[in-house]
Amino acid sequence: MEYRETITLKDGRVCVIRQGTARDAEGVLRNFVLNHAQTDFLTTYPDEIGFTMEQEAQYLQNKADSPDEVELVAEVEGSIVGQAGIRVLGRADKVKHRATFGISIDRDFWHLGIGRALTKACIQLAKQAGYLQLELEAVADNERALGLYESEGFVEYGRNPKGFRSRFTGWQALVLMRREL
Repeated sequence: MEYRETITLKDGRVCVIRQGTARDAEGVLRNFVLNHAQTDFLTTYPDEIGFTMEQEAQYLQNKADSPDEVELVAEVEGSIVGQAGIRVLGRADKVKHRATFGISIDRDFWHLGIGRALTKACIQLAKQAGYLQLELEAVADNERALGLYESEGFVEYGRNPKGFRSRFTGWQALVLMRREL
């Protein structure tokens, strides 16, 4: 799925939101590992990430070639500082109308508008791909992210009180959210 948008961040810098490709593998993998070290709100820890550069390149190329899935990157001053994507929940008739949404951004670039731009782009691309529902899970303590998602039309439909077991804080509740498209 093709996508490219240039935005001006709250600090005046320019950010390009675009479809990631195999050429972005090194930057995406570096940013992915960094993001997972910066916050306890993501699914894995850096030591659990076992992708090789070749696997990451293939993953990105598969998404670039897909008619209904996408992996977007946020690039500032030539560096990838965030990524977001949509993935089909399943190909069976009963669930093929649903996609999942995930996002991560370098902490140095939080609160600049990248998260909102990536979220809006994924919503737009999910509609374009023909999905009827976009879903996500977020740690209940991640109030800023929940506020962003709510402001973009996601609604809570449940909670998993023991969704994550953090190495640092113990149980983390997950908020299950959905947005009709």
